[in-house]
Amino acid sequence: MQSQKTIELEQAHIFQTYKRQPVVLVKGEGARVWDADGREYLDFVSGLAVCGLGHCHPAVTRAIAHQAGQLVHTSNLYYTVPQAQLAARLAALTGLDRVFFCNSGAEANEGAIKLARKFGGLSHPDRYHIVCTHGSFHGRTLATLAATGQARYRQGFGPMPPGFRHVPFNDTQELKAAVDRQTAAILVEPVQGEGGVNVANSDFMACLAALREETGVLLIFDEIQCGLGRTGRWFAFEHYGVRPDIITLAKSLAAGVPMGAFCAREEVARALSLGDHGTTFGGNPLATAASLAMLAEMERQGLPDQVTSTGKRLTQGLQELAGRHSMIVEVRGLGLMVACQLAGDGAPLVDACRERGLLVNCTAGNVIRFLPPLVVSPAEVDRALGILDLALGAL
Repeated sequence: MQSQKTIELEQAHIFQTYKRQPVVLVKGEGARVWDADGREYLDFVSGLAVCGLGHCHPAVTRAIAHQAGQLVHTSNLYYTVPQAQLAARLAALTGLDRVFFCNSGAEANEGAIKLARKFGGLSHPDRYHIVCTHGSFHGRTLATLAATGQARYRQGFGPMPPGFRHVPFNDTQELKAAVDRQTAAILVEPVQGEGGVNVANSDFMACLAALREETGVLLIFDEIQCGLGRTGRWFAFEHYGVRPDIITLAKSLAAGVPMGAFCAREEVARALSLGDHGTTFGGNPLATAASLAMLAEMERQGLPDQVTSTGKRLTQGLQELAGRHSMIVEVRGLGLMVACQLAGDGAPLVDACRERGLLVNCTAGNVIRFLPPLVVSPAEVDRALGILDLALGAL
């Protein structure tokens, strides 16, 4: 009864832009969630890679409650302790010098694009183009839609802002050909999320590094989904030994509290001067306190290393299922950012898994994406694989 009432309220009053699953979630703990009817699910979506520590982690919950009782918001007219501490922590983790806090991944990418254009314009007024890749997803503002390499997201919203070029992902020849004197930056997800969990190969990443050395173009890595431990390293770029000039972060950055950030090395960061960029809510005390607690807990548990182990278990289990179910044509990913590409539409498998107590997500039409909390246990991975096996068999 409560579920139906909630669904009816949503359908009556909320913009109908989401294709929601017919589930009203009311409670979560770790890798599990419960709906309004009391049914339990294994959550292998984790808020689209947002709930890295799972749901209602005690350390984060305590930090949020404590900060809410002290100071929630001030605006960026004033200094606050947790924001300064978090900036220092992120600078140390990324190896970059300065941080700008915002509220979402799209805002982080928007800010990175502005920074790259401002920096490029300092050397030549026409140096504002951004090279991006097909299959990428960088957000839903107009500039980040223009950067996104999937035409379906741009339909009906044109004309797009100029200055964006797209090349095939992992194609070094096309990448080299796209970079010229107008190119300010190359924007890449080391692991594409919405595009279907496509992993950059080492040649492509090495080509990015070489182009930076040869042309002075900036490297922007969008690690909004693949960063912060998701791939088994703190950041996906660490798998390749190529450090960006700018990195964008969001999703799990504050363990479920809305937050984004972009970080840059000092020389690049100086391009933005007083008044060039700003935000009202970005980096407020509540969000930054949650993020500090999340990072401390990740470090305490050694989560990036743990993700390597559980991610290997998940990937191997999926590969075994692929050997028994012809519906799976490929398994790919890094750490706990894993996908099965199917021979057909993925929506029926999402439904079949949900009916059996497992929440997964379909992207790119035929790719089932697995993004469990980084704290997921081996037993929970095995349980999810068992449910998936049953769902595949039923189809």
